[in-house]
Amino acid sequence: MGGWIACLVAQALARQGRPAPSGLVLIAPALDFTQSLLWDRFPPEVRAQIERDGAWFRPSAYDPTPVPITRALIEDGRSHCLLGSPFDPACPVHILQGMDDPDVPYTHALRVVERLPKAGTLLTLIADGDHRLSRPQDIARLLAVVADMPPSVG
Repeated sequence: MGGWIACLVAQALARQGRPAPSGLVLIAPALDFTQSLLWDRFPPEVRAQIERDGAWFRPSAYDPTPVPITRALIEDGRSHCLLGSPFDPACPVHILQGMDDPDVPYTHALRVVERLPKAGTLLTLIADGDHRLSRPQDIARLLAVVADMPPSVG
């Protein structure tokens, strides 16, 4: 969700005529995930429960407590979708994406790249990387990417 929010903030800054970030480094960005990675993949009974009860509690691989997926989350997500057309965050973007990510498939990162400007957009696929990319070699790669971003102008 953080990558989606970062892109929305960059887009809002551009619309307001404010300076863009010097760059975005996104890890497994789940833009539009409420629709394309959740709602569109839910079986009819899960959709019905969300519509009827206002929430469904999704088991989590990262926490023993299930994550509530609410009708409000799904509806709010629909009003902030970015992948329906090209979008420009007005800064370089480097995406780091694990290909063994069970939560955000690397094909989703490819969709994001297709919507970004070609100039300044980089995608690094880590063949054995998972969703968190938290192994020492993943952290080292992340730090190198951040260090390689252009310096802030303001």
